[in-house]
Amino acid sequence: MIRRSGRGRSHGESAKRDFEQKVVEVKRVTRVVAGGKRMRFRALVVIGDKKGRVGMGLCKGADVSEAVNKAVNAAKKTMVSVNLLNDTIPHEVKLKYKSSVVFLKPAQPGTGIIAGGAIRSVLDLVGVKNVLSKMLGSSNKVNNVTATYLALMKLRTKEAIANLRK
Repeated sequence: MIRRSGRGRSHGESAKRDFEQKVVEVKRVTRVVAGGKRMRFRALVVIGDKKGRVGMGLCKGADVSEAVNKAVNAAKKTMVSVNLLNDTIPHEVKLKYKSSVVFLKPAQPGTGIIAGGAIRSVLDLVGVKNVLSKMLGSSNKVNNVTATYLALMKLRTKEAIANLRK
């Protein structure tokens, strides 16, 4: 008779279900060595709980699944909490990261997420329901996701700003 301890598969699965994940980009990258070219895969993954927490990971692996798994683990390590106000962001924010500029603006209820591809995935997973956004400059997905992630980290509530001024 085989006995299973309380620590089984169910514990691991519940931890994975806490966060939704979205693979934003998978690219094949090569490294030139003496014998020819070595190919690997790079994955950009965004994870979030749709309740104000989001993380991003960019990792390489020998195959696609390995790269995605590494990126998910990296994203879990970079999780941040975002200040949300009535399903939108508390104020406008404009952030430049490398050659990408991201502009986020709060919107009225019912507007939805007005955003381009890479930005939309981050805003959707953080739990923002109404927001206006614009990507300026580069269309590089890695830079736009990073810029959006950093812009969300910059958001402050009125109470937090008041505490800083005291």
